[in-house]
Parts: sequence; structure tokens; C-alpha cells
Amino acid sequence: MASSKQVSCEQCHRGKVNTAADIWCYNCEEGLCTTCSGQHKRFNHTGDHKTIDIKSYKPSIRFIKTECDKHNQQLNLYCPSHLLPCCDECISTHHSKCTGIKRLASVAEEAKIDLSKASAEKDITSILLLLNKMANEKLRNMIKGEQQHNSIKESFNEIREEINKHLDHLEIKLYKEVDTVWSLEKSNLTGLITEIEERKKNLMEIEDDLLAVTANRSKLQSFLGMHQIEQKVHQYRYAVDIENDEMASEVDIELEQNDEIEKLLSELQSLKSFGEVKVVKSKITMSREMGVSREPQVPLQKQTNINHMTMNIETKMEINLDNYISDMISLMDGRVIVVEQWGKVNLLTSDGKLQKQSPIHGGAFSVTQINQDTIAITYPREKAIKIYNMENESVTKVIALDKICWGLSCSKKSLAVGLKKSEICILDLEGNMLRSIHVQSESPLYHLVHCNDRVICSDLGGKAVFCVDESGKQIWQYNQDLEGPTGLCVDTYGNIIITDFTSDRIIVISKDGKDCKTLLRREDGLKDMECICYKNNESYGIVCDTRGNNLLKFNLTYEKIYR
Repeated sequence: MASSKQVSCEQCHRGKVNTAADIWCYNCEEGLCTTCSGQHKRFNHTGDHKTIDIKSYKPSIRFIKTECDKHNQQLNLYCPSHLLPCCDECISTHHSKCTGIKRLASVAEEAKIDLSKASAEKDITSILLLLNKMANEKLRNMIKGEQQHNSIKESFNEIREEINKHLDHLEIKLYKEVDTVWSLEKSNLTGLITEIEERKKNLMEIEDDLLAVTANRSKLQSFLGMHQIEQKVHQYRYAVDIENDEMASEVDIELEQNDEIEKLLSELQSLKSFGEVKVVKSKITMSREMGVSREPQVPLQKQTNINHMTMNIETKMEINLDNYISDMISLMDGRVIVVEQWGKVNLLTSDGKLQKQSPIHGGAFSVTQINQDTIAITYPREKAIKIYNMENESVTKVIALDKICWGLSCSKKSLAVGLKKSEICILDLEGNMLRSIHVQSESPLYHLVHCNDRVICSDLGGKAVFCVDESGKQIWQYNQDLEGPTGLCVDTYGNIIITDFTSDRIIVISKDGKDCKTLLRREDGLKDMECICYKNNESYGIVCDTRGNNLLKFNLTYEKIYR
């Protein structure tokens, strides 16, 4: 957009005359009226300046400096040794020994500015992605830190609960023991009291007999009666003397405390803290592609030697959907969508927890992401693709097709969809057909990837993977050492990673379709793996088994990058 604000002629303004500018000089960075512009062109030192009509002038680029910051002179020379624009003073003071000094204007004319601009745009995009990733990592770190903060508190409560649980156990045990001991002693005391009362009663009866033994009795009778009474009294005295220790003794119920308790209490009192709360910092690997040369950049040669690739399983996540899975993708924000064949569309968190299920009915099969909030899903029975907004949880568009649709992939605002066994249809996001590609496949086109103006498909029945361009020309076909290829995705360098369902392997095929390498096998924990996806910007991927019971998160490493 051209400037809407009137620009004045600077030369007229210096003469205290207000005149509208008709021309803008990029070298002088000022506006000129028609009269002053004519004079400007006639002077030798300004005659070659670049000018444009004021209506085309865009004043937004204020940071471009045409003068040297150190010497306040015009930048008119270029040092190829240091890749620096220079003024005359710079050359004489700092670049006198440099060779190949050129005029800046000629260097600018020969420069591949479009390439430099594209490189800068790529760097800016890469940095923005990196900053976004860093911000997301910090947010994740906050969530993780909050969880760890709560976990520390919970760990103390858990230990307290375990201690209390053990104390409760000891308490119950002690109570049972003291109840048993006291019950026995109480029974003994009750028996002694009963026995004492019985003896008191008998003695009182003897006492009554003592009064009657002498009354109205002959001496013989009295003698014999006293003799018998004395024997009875003697028996009771003898019994009381013998049992006196037990009957006269007092019973105390005491606890002989375990010596370990005092030791334990002493150790607890000497315990100054439960533990030390520490902050442990670890580096997060964040890969980015950025230009390192200030010369116009040449496109990097992509990785083709797959022998340097290794894959490692990081984590196993149980999702327990227990249904046949037809497709899976990893979203831009790290969440995962797993599609149950003819069934539900499940949105999972990055650690495999079910977050929600799509309310769309009709029998979903394949899914692809269009942008941050939008996905597209194929519905073979309805012969349709449904565009779905995840934020609003609503279908925003239905693209009707004339054939059964299977695999789906999005690239550069266009959709590639597999129709039956023999056709790949390229559509724009409005559903308009851009082109139709006819292919030969023994199985329906269940799985495909659309990228770099090419479509790569797996053929389960033909035990092959093939690549075609958008004109329909087959670029390559790989059918060696494959037993049942299903899900596939593409890594950063264009290599194709495939789940070979029948042999329980994950295989990589080079970008040119010439080489193949097995990355993981059944011995590494693979079983019935059906779908696979990869996040290029984070160098990790996810693979899912055919019954939707487990997700395996893996990482890829490249020992050597060829340029």
C-alpha cells in the first residue's frame, strides 16, 4: 500500500517553502518535487540515485540505513572479504588490505535478493516456531511444576498416612493384648472375692455354733464341740496363711515399653527437615533450520543415506480403545487424534489420555489436519469429506464425492484423497477438483501422504509403496522386503517411514525409493502396529496398534547429515 500521508519536498522545505513531493529518492531518503528532482538528476553525485513516483512510495521500512554509522558517510562500496557495505572512510581505515573491493550499487544489482529474502523469511519463521515452542515448553513446564509442587505435598501426606496406618495397627494390637490380660486378671480377682465371701459366711456360722456349744451341754459334749470347732478354725487359718500372698496381693496392669520407641522418638526429634526442595534444570533440545551464511543461500541437500537413521521407543502409553484403528495423526499442538474404523474420532492428550470424542456420526475412516483448529475426515459410507472445527466442535463443510473415499492428507491448502483402488483426487479446501490421478493398487488406498507436490501410498495387497507426482506420473515403486505395508509418514528429509503390519516392523524407504532399512522389529516391542505419524519440528513420532490398545512414542536420530 502506498503512503496516504503527504510527503513534502525536503529541498524546498530547507528553503522554507512547503511543496508536495512528486518523487522519492531511496538513496537520499527524502521526497523531491518535480523541479528539485530535475536538479537532483543533473548533479553527478546524485544522478544515479534510485527514485520512484511518490504514489508508489512505502514509508514503512524505516530501518534501512544508507549512511555509515561510524563516519556518517554514504555507503557506496562493498568488501567481499567481510561481506560488509562500507563508506570511503571504512575502506581506508579498516579494509585497506582487503582485495576485491566493489561498488555497492553493482553488488546490489548482481545480488540474488529474492534468495536472501526467502532465506530471511525462513529464518524468521524458524525463530518464531522456536519461540512458540519455547513458550509452549514453558507452559508445559508450569503445568508440570504445578503437578510436582502438589506431588511433594502429597508425598508427605502419604508418608504420614503410612505412619498413621502402622500406628493404628500397633494400637489395635496393643488394645487386644491389654483387653485379654485384664479380662483374665479381672476374672481371677472376681473368683477370689467370691471365695473370700464364702469363707466369711462359713466362719460366721462357726461363730454361731461357738455360742451354742456351751449352753445346756454337758462338759463332755462341750469338750467335743469345742474340739471340732477348733479344728475347723485351724483349717481356715491354715488356708488363709497359705493363700495370704495371693489374696492379699494387689494386681497392676503395666506396659513394658519397647526400647525401640524411645530411640525412634529421639531420632524423629533430631530430624530437622523432611527433605530439601531443589530446582533441577535440564536442557531441552530444540532443533531449528536457519541460514548461517550471509551470502545468498543455496538449498541444502536433503538426507538420503538412511543407514545413518536410528529409531528408539521412548514411552508406551495405554489408551485401551479396544477397537480397530484406521488412522492417526499428531496435531500441531502435540495432541493426538486416533480414528476408530467406522467409529469414533478420539482426541487424546500428548501423553495418551482421552480428552474428548468427536460428536460427528457416520463412520469415520481417515483424518488430516488443515490448520491449528481444523481437521478433515473421510466418511466412506457417505462418500464424503467433512471439515470439522475442533474449537467450536462443529462441521463447517461437507465435500460430497462420487466414489468411496479412504485415505486423506492435506498439503499446501489442498487435500489428496484415495478413491477406491485406482484414483487419487486432489481437491482445494472448498471441494473443487484440481486434478485426478489414476494409479494401480491391489488394495484400496487406505493410507497416503501428500507432500512436495507428490503423493505416496501404501498397497497392502501388492506389498508395495509407490510415489506419484500430481500429473499422475509414477516416480518410483518399492516392493522389496515388504510383507504388509499399512500406515506411513514422511520425516524431515523426505524419507518414508512405514509400519509393515504383517512382519511387525517399522521400515524406512529413502526419498528416492531406492533404499530400505528396518528401524524396529517385533523384538523391540512391536506387535500388530497399524498407523504411524511424525512431528518433523520436534523429531518424534507415534505408532498405534491395530486394536487401539497402545501408543508407542519414538524418536529419530541421524548420525550424519549430508549437505
